[in-house]
Order: sequence, then structure tokens, then C-alpha cells
Amino acid sequence: MTVRAILDSKGHHILSVEPDAKLSAAIKLLGERKIGAVLVMDQGHLEGILSERDIVRVLGERGARVLDEPVSAVMTRKVVSCRESDTVSGIMEMMTLGKFRHLPVVEDGKVVGLISIGDIVKRRLHEYEAEQEALRDYIKTA
Repeated sequence: MTVRAILDSKGHHILSVEPDAKLSAAIKLLGERKIGAVLVMDQGHLEGILSERDIVRVLGERGARVLDEPVSAVMTRKVVSCRESDTVSGIMEMMTLGKFRHLPVVEDGKVVGLISIGDIVKRRLHEYEAEQEALRDYIKTA
């Protein structure tokens, strides 16, 4: 299975904030949408990613005063991405080794989606259930 299959089922909607947005506004967006990360984009160009881990780390280091700072001061700048043609097993390994839970999908320099570890688990469970159902049907007809 490929990343494209996951995006085709979940959608290609991308949620982003601008680098100069206040951290407090980005946190509000994460809370309202019940998501764990948001892409940081400037005029369609990926500048970074802001995750819950980034927020917790900077709050622990610098305290609540950081809430008025721009997202660009807190975000992860070195963003690992994948392509639609990448396999799910490949990106699972990438996410496990890199210890991150969100992966932008980039094609021809353009962000076309965002995959989370939750998306992968959901898809894998769906595959597992379909396989179990097929095995049950096979046994019934044997």
C-alpha cells in the first residue's frame, strides 16, 4: 500500500499557519481541530512544522511568555517529507526512526497532504479486518 491510497481515503486537505502567526493562535487551531501538528507555510512553500512536542518543549524551556512569539521561533525547520508513491511500511520505518508522528506529502515541490501515524494505524487495521473477513469466507466455502 502507498501513501497515495491513504490520502485518497482521508483527503488531501492541508491545514497550515504562516510563520509569523502567534504561537497562541496556532495552539488554539490545534485544539479546535483536535490535531497534533500543523504545517507552517509561506505563500505555498513549506517552511516548517509545528507539533505538540515543539510546543511542550518550548513552554518547558521558556515559559508562557513564548505564547506571544511567532510560530517560526518554535517550529521544527528540518521537515522530513514523503511522496505519494512511498510505501506505508517505508514511512512507518521513517517515522519510527525519526520519532515523529506527522509527515508532509510533497510532489514536485508542492505539499499535497499530511499523513499522521493515526492515519497509518487506521488504514492498517482496515486492511487487517478485510484480510480476516476474506479468510473467514474462504474457510466457509472450503
